[in-house]
Amino acid sequence: MNIRKLLPSETPPMELLLEADPSETKVKGYLSEGSCFIAEEKQAILGVYVIQPIKPGIAEITNISVKTTSQGKGIGKQLIQHAIGQARTDGYASLEVGTGNSSIDQIAFYQKCGFRLVAIEPNFFLRHYDMPIFENGIQCRDMVRFHYAL
Repeated sequence: MNIRKLLPSETPPMELLLEADPSETKVKGYLSEGSCFIAEEKQAILGVYVIQPIKPGIAEITNISVKTTSQGKGIGKQLIQHAIGQARTDGYASLEVGTGNSSIDQIAFYQKCGFRLVAIEPNFFLRHYDMPIFENGIQCRDMVRFHYAL
């Protein structure tokens, strides 16, 4: 598997990006502000992440997604490790990521990858998304934020 930056002439894998964030408007917004990287094997895209600066010295993974049929194979962890390396190369001091309070698997995943829980933004998804989001039988209301010191 190869992880590489998406070329400006290539179309981002929107279907995959929308699995992690259902707002096409938001996805297009951070695609224009950040850098998109894809994990591919034999020219098939297996995963994707978008990283962008959010404050001086701090970058954020604003989207990360692995194709459903490729999950459980370590691709997500490789994408996180690549994002950490990319953020270091780009000179950032830390990397952040946020997910919903209902994203139980993602909350565990980020901690397993070395991220530390640093904040909860109450009602984030209620304020920023037009439609309610439900996962694991839980309404997604709050943003759970994680930090990784580089």
